[in-house]
Amino acid sequence: GRLNADNARFLLLAVLIVLYMLCGAAVFSAIELPTEREAKERWEERLENFTRRHNLSRAELRHFLREYEEASVAGIRVDDIRPRWDFTGAFYFVGTVVSTIGFGMTTPATVGGKIFLIFYGLIGCAGTILFFNLFLERLITVIAYVMKSCHERQLRRKGVLPHNGRRGSGTSEVDSLAGWKPSVYYVMLILCVASLIISCCASAMYTPIEGWSYFDSLYFCFVAFSTIGFGDLVSSQNIKYESQGLYRFGNFVFILMGVCCIYSLFNVISIVIKQSINWILKKLACKCCHRCQRRLFRSRRNVVMPGNVRSRRNISIETDVVNESDTDGRRLSGEMISMKDFLASNKVSLAIMQKQLSETANGYPRQMSSNSKQNGFSGGIGALAIMNNRLAETSVNR
Repeated sequence: GRLNADNARFLLLAVLIVLYMLCGAAVFSAIELPTEREAKERWEERLENFTRRHNLSRAELRHFLREYEEASVAGIRVDDIRPRWDFTGAFYFVGTVVSTIGFGMTTPATVGGKIFLIFYGLIGCAGTILFFNLFLERLITVIAYVMKSCHERQLRRKGVLPHNGRRGSGTSEVDSLAGWKPSVYYVMLILCVASLIISCCASAMYTPIEGWSYFDSLYFCFVAFSTIGFGDLVSSQNIKYESQGLYRFGNFVFILMGVCCIYSLFNVISIVIKQSINWILKKLACKCCHRCQRRLFRSRRNVVMPGNVRSRRNISIETDVVNESDTDGRRLSGEMISMKDFLASNKVSLAIMQKQLSETANGYPRQMSSNSKQNGFSGGIGALAIMNNRLAETSVNR
């Protein structure tokens, strides 16, 4: 059953991605194709005027332009730019390699450089992805801790929690925090705001220094921070800048912070997409189940139902949690598991939760509970798995 559900989720996601790509291709084709045709007509007109004015053949001129394209790949430009392969240029290049941005404005031309790039990129990209995952884990920890602190402060203002911050052993405090469910949508909103602030600040730096418009600067920030890296706009390429050292340092910091935030935002959005797919599959499954139940009820109208259905409510808490893991584990509302659910399923005290919170904040090793592995944010591979587990743990430990 679980394998069939995963296969259905995978197939539905593949279909949605293909449809998304088809819609995107249609939109971009409708927007960009007329401009491309106009540019091609203007270029053909200029080419014709140039060959007529200088008495050149089309073949000679095209051969010259093709040679210039080859020179451009090697780093030769009409305008003065800094050397591509000095130490600072090479450092900028390896930064685009390990971050998987890959602008394409600098590429190795020698066989040795290409061979070295294969092995260098293999290790560098893997290490950088690991760094992004660890950054994402700590970012989610901080966000969840701040959200939990804000919620506790609101409860203290209402008089629900004592102002001295001490935890009692009664159930009143547990009930007062039972409604606290930090939503993944709040995390996504915070990451969106952080990414927007970084992009706006970086654009304010790029606009006067690089000579771009503010919109082009925002466009560059998204392309660079999301590691798409078209290469049509690339920062720090002029031969000299005012306060050159400070600008290159600021460029490095903004790209690093932007990539980390956008990377984290992509992982949170992937969780929302996963929840949406689960919701669609659940709706489809409910329709199928209703039809099957109607048929079964019509065929077995006079049959006595077994008694274990009625006695299921008498099962212990542990078995009840296991049986309801498929429904409770797939929370389609975007909310994490509440404290009340966690305490009921795992039978731990608030003191243990405080200890786990302290260990998490100090970076000590911790053990994942069985419930955190079965909630709606568990599972996934690579960065998504770390994000899911972190959201599960912070919803419990925070």
